[in-house]
Amino acid sequence: MIVKTETATATEMQKNFGHYLSLVQDGNEIIVTKNGKAVGRFIPQKNVVSYLTDSLTGILKGEENMDQAREEGLKERYELITTL
Repeated sequence: MIVKTETATATEMQKNFGHYLSLVQDGNEIIVTKNGKAVGRFIPQKNVVSYLTDSLTGILKGEENMDQAREEGLKERYELITTL
């Protein structure tokens, strides 16, 4: 379970990696941006399998539009930021 989602620029991550690593260790998610676009995310290790499994939800349910079903499922559970 993600406690809180934060956004950080690549430069902020580089300068304050220890701080952001501590946030992830506490269960938070960090979305990394570069030039205003999301380029990656740091999530706690214990959430990796759950995140990957949940990303297949639309496929496993047999939804016709797999991409849309997967995105909706992930937004509900992980509050994805699609535009920054």
